[in-house]
Amino acid sequence: MTSSPLPVLVAAGVLVRRDDLLLLQRRGDDGTWGVPGGALEPGETLEQTARRELLEETGLTAGGLTLLDTYSGPEFRVRYPDGFEAYVVGATFETTEVTGTLVVDGEETLELGWFPVSSLPVTTSAYTRALLARVGISSPPVTSEGPGPVE
Repeated sequence: MTSSPLPVLVAAGVLVRRDDLLLLQRRGDDGTWGVPGGALEPGETLEQTARRELLEETGLTAGGLTLLDTYSGPEFRVRYPDGFEAYVVGATFETTEVTGTLVVDGEETLELGWFPVSSLPVTTSAYTRALLARVGISSPPVTSEGPGPVE
């Protein structure tokens, strides 16, 4: 920890499943793969944040959401590419019900892909690996590129 306290960010994300596949987003800020999600805006609930972020980052609208986990801890200290550091406290939701068409905006989202749970990309962020581990999904060791998304 630094000598001054880190800002605390509150966030929510959505684990979208289709059979044994997970939808992941390749982030525009650091190029890693992760679960769609982001920071809570004042006045939002965590579920509203998860729904808004999913729509903004993927073009998909979530149906029913199930709360999988609330998280905090040292593994959720993040440093963004611009040097900003924060401690994130958040919630991970899950859905199998989405409508809409996947949309890549080329800024916040560089790519979207469906990945088998057994072969997630090795370029998955440490933050996302920690989120997934908390809900029982282990990421591959960071040794090779591995397979790409499935259609």
